[in-house]
Amino acid sequence: MKLFGTGKIGKLEIKNRIIVAVNGIRGEADPDGSLSLRAIDRYVSYAKGGAGLITIGHIHVENDVENHLDGAWSNTPRIDSAVYIKRWSILADAVHDYGAKLSVQLSAGFGRMMYPDVLKKNKSPIAPSSQPCYWDPKITARELTIEEINKLVKAMGEAAARLKAAGVDAIELHGGAGHLIDQFLSGIWNKRKDEYGGDIKGRMRFALEIIDSIKAAAGDDFPVIIRHSLKNYREGGRDFEESLEMARCFEEAGIDAIHATAGCYEYRRYANPSTYQPAGSVVRMAELVKGAVSIPVITFGKLGNPELAEKVLCEGKADFIALARPFLADPEWPNKTRDGKWDDIRPCIGCHDGCLQRSLENKYVSCAVNPAAGMEKKLALKPAEKCKSVLVVGGGPGGMEAAIVAAYRGHKVTLLEKNAKLGGNLIPASAPEFKKDLRDLINYLSTQVAKLGVNVKFGVEANPELVEKMAPDAVIVATGADPIVPRIPGNDKSKVICAVDLLNSGKDIGQTAVIVGGGVVGCEAAAFLAGKGVQVTIVEMAAELASDLNVMNRNELMEMLAENNIRILTNTTVSEISEDGVIVIKKTGEKKELKADGVVTAVGLRPRDGLQKALTGKVAELYAVGDCVRPRKIMAAMWEGYRLARLI
Repeated sequence: MKLFGTGKIGKLEIKNRIIVAVNGIRGEADPDGSLSLRAIDRYVSYAKGGAGLITIGHIHVENDVENHLDGAWSNTPRIDSAVYIKRWSILADAVHDYGAKLSVQLSAGFGRMMYPDVLKKNKSPIAPSSQPCYWDPKITARELTIEEINKLVKAMGEAAARLKAAGVDAIELHGGAGHLIDQFLSGIWNKRKDEYGGDIKGRMRFALEIIDSIKAAAGDDFPVIIRHSLKNYREGGRDFEESLEMARCFEEAGIDAIHATAGCYEYRRYANPSTYQPAGSVVRMAELVKGAVSIPVITFGKLGNPELAEKVLCEGKADFIALARPFLADPEWPNKTRDGKWDDIRPCIGCHDGCLQRSLENKYVSCAVNPAAGMEKKLALKPAEKCKSVLVVGGGPGGMEAAIVAAYRGHKVTLLEKNAKLGGNLIPASAPEFKKDLRDLINYLSTQVAKLGVNVKFGVEANPELVEKMAPDAVIVATGADPIVPRIPGNDKSKVICAVDLLNSGKDIGQTAVIVGGGVVGCEAAAFLAGKGVQVTIVEMAAELASDLNVMNRNELMEMLAENNIRILTNTTVSEISEDGVIVIKKTGEKKELKADGVVTAVGLRPRDGLQKALTGKVAELYAVGDCVRPRKIMAAMWEGYRLARLI
């Protein structure tokens, strides 16, 4: 495979074409700012798993210009002093032991993207020129002074020199996603009238001075990569033509590789591809850069399918494949890909719940489908001290994960599933084509259940008598949840179907439909129907749709609804299901009828906890995981299944 051919970035030889992209750095530092040993464990697991180049970031180089509160970013590793070199050196040595190389992504700052509440008192966010702060437009991000620009440029070079001294092999500049360097490059954010603004030469000056500073401090032959956005996707922002001209200028300035991306915080589709986005949709950015420069080009964006990653390289669209979330999901991705064990690769599902969302919450970065991510040593699986018979009731994600972990540790596991196949509510959730990533998770979990010898009994609905007769040493109840039937007059009409049943059956409900409930399930059901040509209206009693969905996926979902011309009524309740449709009442008291051939209810789930309650006090070791405890996301079920089964 071309993935496993050697590659070069500048003079740096890399054993394969697989790069670990930046996948979050929050929670990776000790209180003094040193890279934590726990973080080192995480990145070493990627080297052990076969990665060629591992990138860590983004690391801030100073704390005077963009003045953070003391402790606000104390869980992010630092490199603004020589005292921090030691831990970086430990990591570099450990990574090198496995034949991998190490790069560190340096950031000049957030700029207008900085959270105002983590800045020191009376300090404002910074920017190339005065403009509203992204998070709070009432706050103005102030224009950087020439002195401050010089300070940042110098700090970038000094940081690179320290990292080189630590044994780090390359630097990546964070020049994309609307962060400070990207802000200088874009006329929409850079309105300066001095030498750092104006034409393309002026707007590039800050970035080019940083490159010169790094090369001067760390050596001309020290590899420098830049993450470069080809388009801001904002009116008045940078377009492809200008960005490709910048790419050529970066090559002339000594940049050794370009990591091609696009978008910004206002348009995250490419910077943070969501679960709804097609795989490989960012590759075209790399393809454009490949046509403009002669240095290596790196691409990323939902390339966790080995066949797709290989195809991108074979077609010459990029020189390296960068994976971020796929490594969180499975650090062994390269080795399993090389060895043809593709069915054993734990897939990223694009949910962002364990990684970026946790980072935004100031928690250590992990993964929804890999509970050990970020806690590789602490949550490592060990053989059971005593082999037990373990009964798992329910074959959804939580039940399967619990069965896999228990069997892996040496227990004798039986899994009872009332349906004809495993998956639970993942099955209807994966029905829309835009949610097919979940099918990969079902396939992975089902494969591991089979490979580990779990005794699966299909078509068996467990009851207390059956469980007592089987007499297991431990019982894990993972029976899931049932759709709530709303108490609305007329909900017994034949035109009414719950979203779960709709997604399971794909039933034709006519040309027009009303979705009762605008949570994630309701919105996805609406998009599913719209894709079939149905005219859809969503009725939601709250002020906004899918309020519990993280911002990355929610933005994409809302765009999908808009693109499909789905009508949205918020602050509105359904009071009755009529013969011709539904009667709705707005918060203002206005009442009207919406015509609809079909009505889909999506008002939540109720725990299926009867078995757990019936077995309480009758089974010595009784546990419950997932939605039967409380309906939540996939992450909760997977984490509970893993963490519980590792202790039995």
